[in-house]
Amino acid sequence: MEGDSNQSNWGRNDRREEDVHTIAVKAGKRTYFFDIRATRAKDLYLTITESKRQTNASGEVSYSKHKLFLYKEDFEKFHDGLRDSLEKIGELQGTDGFQSGEPNGPARNPENQEDSGDVRFEDL
Repeated sequence: MEGDSNQSNWGRNDRREEDVHTIAVKAGKRTYFFDIRATRAKDLYLTITESKRQTNASGEVSYSKHKLFLYKEDFEKFHDGLRDSLEKIGELQGTDGFQSGEPNGPARNPENQEDSGDVRFEDL
């Protein structure tokens, strides 16, 4: 158990976890990383990182990152909560003024659309 009592002496090469698998999901200016890691005791956990590219006024690029650590005892509850939330979003989209799931609103059928030349607030 050498070094266990003084964590401040742990070096980068003496990490307490191991990278097992990574999935990167690019979404516009954001990238989401799903990293499966294992502790030294071989317990698996998940880190979800949102990385967002930002450019300041001088043109310098930086990245802001937000991390969420998910441990094995919470996997099922997190999965259930995420599934229920996504199902609810699916139910709400296109109702009560919420936008549809399509990036630019619902697809329009040009055959059924009148070309009145009027611009409606909803079209903006």
